[in-house]
Amino acid sequence: MDRIICHWTAGAHKASEFDRSHYHILIEADGKLVRGIPSIKLNEAPAKKGYAAHTLNCNSGSIGVSLCCMGGSTESPFDPGIYPMTGQQFDALTSVVADLCRHYSIPIKDTTVLSHAEVQNNLGIQQRGKWDFTRLAFDPSVKGAKACGDKLRAEAKAKL
Repeated sequence: MDRIICHWTAGAHKASEFDRSHYHILIEADGKLVRGIPSIKLNEAPAKKGYAAHTLNCNSGSIGVSLCCMGGSTESPFDPGIYPMTGQQFDALTSVVADLCRHYSIPIKDTTVLSHAEVQNNLGIQQRGKWDFTRLAFDPSVKGAKACGDKLRAEAKAKL
């Protein structure tokens, strides 16, 4: 595997069957991990039938990890909705990312560990207005895809 792309489901705090069909690992509001339906192996390049389709034109070689949150949210003006991202989720995310990087020998840099909101800028792959994540509901001082990604990478790197 080449990279880990982090998302939010834009749904509730619990993983639904729909959510499980699109991601390899999901993290609920309390930090509980839920296994997605597709195996990571299906996303090995080239992606195989039944792979986790989590990022437009960037699924081959990509592990999809998603936080179960942000249903009803809006980007501007920012409103995290009724299922905001929790600090507990983000902490679990950085641990999962560190574990996956260790297991798959993925270096932590902005082209290998990134949020969906960074894919277009960091990898040059056009996306459809994805803003997961450009804001962290539990820490309003962090704003923008790069700032959120930098926090993700720094905290995951500290756990290696």
